Amino acid sequence: MIKELSKTSFKAGFYLIVCPEITPNCVKIVQEAIKGGAEIVQLRAKEMADDKVFALAKRIRAITKETGVFFIINDRVDIALAADADGVHLGQDDLPIKAAKQLLEGKTIGISTHSLKEALKAQKEGADYIGLGPIFHTETKQGKALGIEMITRVKKAIKIPIVAIGGINKNNAEGILKAGADSIAVVSAVCNAKNVKKAAQELASLNRL
Repeated sequence: MIKELSKTSFKAGFYLIVCPEITPNCVKIVQEAIKGGAEIVQLRAKEMADDKVFALAKRIRAITKETGVFFIINDRVDIALAADADGVHLGQDDLPIKAAKQLLEGKTIGISTHSLKEALKAQKEGADYIGLGPIFHTETKQGKALGIEMITRVKKAIKIPIVAIGGINKNNAEGILKAGADSIAVVSAVCNAKNVKKAAQELASLNRL
């Protein structure tokens, strides 16, 4: 059962991030991952031209809307608004949370955090959830690995949902959730899998425990 933990419509669940620079066939990946149980999809496109990001966002929005899956755009408040996404996920150097909330009234605002201090600041400024990581070393997320212990520390200090990210796979996901994460977010563990649907099923089932 998905846990409703926010004043917005955001619900903690299995969280898939697709990056067209890494996996060009991300529309197909989204379709298969949703069949496998992905409950949140984030589009992260940092190197693609704006018109192409928007076109891709519209395609994924159509899929997620039809299937009832939550759709989040990484960084780009303007594209999240134009594509009618459910929310935006910000980085530490992106638009401030307060400003994003004014532009995306009623939408979900998440933010990447890498420490207890940043997590507390995010909650104070009105974030609906935080991304916490990288928990383990990963090529898709820069920074020193925080380790599972950081999840427990942050969980004791904040009330908003924690989405753990960074090096997560079916072998370590259960420990991350037991440490206090409300959701696990993955890129490679699903996007690079030979069987995307099966990989998503395995991780989604753990996230529901």
